[in-house]
Amino acid sequence: MSQTRHVPVMLQRCLDMLAPALQEPGGVVVDCTLGLGGHSQALLERFPGTRLVALDRDKEALRLSGERLAPFGERATLVHAVYDELPEVLARLGIPKVQGVLFDLGVSSMQLDEADRGFAYAQDAPLDMRMDQTTGLSAAEVLNTYPPGELVRILRAYGEEKQAKRIVSAIVREREKEPFTNSARLVELIRDALPQAAKRTGGNPAKRTFQALRIEVNGELSVLERAIPAAVSSLAVGGRIAVLSYHSLEDRLVKQVFAAGAANTAPPGLPVVPERYQPRLKLLTRGAELPTEEEVTQNRRAAPARLRGAERIREDVA
Repeated sequence: MSQTRHVPVMLQRCLDMLAPALQEPGGVVVDCTLGLGGHSQALLERFPGTRLVALDRDKEALRLSGERLAPFGERATLVHAVYDELPEVLARLGIPKVQGVLFDLGVSSMQLDEADRGFAYAQDAPLDMRMDQTTGLSAAEVLNTYPPGELVRILRAYGEEKQAKRIVSAIVREREKEPFTNSARLVELIRDALPQAAKRTGGNPAKRTFQALRIEVNGELSVLERAIPAAVSSLAVGGRIAVLSYHSLEDRLVKQVFAAGAANTAPPGLPVVPERYQPRLKLLTRGAELPTEEEVTQNRRAAPARLRGAERIREDVA
């Protein structure tokens, strides 16, 4: 599998955002979503005095990135872990605080491009969708075993799918005849289930259902809910975090954590605000930054990206 087609999203902007925290030699930067290692390689090249710790739950991604990052030797430590396990990973490595953290959320190019992983609706494949294929339920098992009400909830909450009830009715009817195994049958069923008007907008009509299944299979939002606060807590004062998200649910979650960290939590009317109420974060982006038109033209997968950043300006005070 070629690594050349993988273009890291908003790479230059991410590097520039993290740069002020990574100028001093001896710092540690964490790539919480290693994937094919594009961002990690760029971090190691741009900040030669920095050590990288990179996490991924996908063993195949770790193997391929390991080859790519091998020239950097001991500067790169790759760990098989989900990104909400960051505190445990750092404790195990004896790293109390880090200077930079990067998240590039969503599905890696490798997972989308390897047909047999079942992430892409454009090609027929087994309905797997697990980022770590050694554990958990596959997308087929979710489709075939979840109660109808739970499937409707998942499609609405994680896919923002307005036609969830209609799609789930068709899924339940079809799974009784024969369990789902492959993506093409699901894509066809969704096309048939949707009214004409719903098919005219928003690209492939299966996109939202596939997104919802992927998030459910990998527990992505619950993992992210734990991971972003954990990453903020792991930052040294002056450390920076950059997060790329690809749909509104992820972006909203990141926005909430950053906004809470940047807020003054003192009761109104205090003449002097005690340390424990002072903001811990300074926001580095006004709202979410978007990729340039030029980047989207060069890399279609950058189109939905939203970048937010924050700097740690104060320790937690108990």
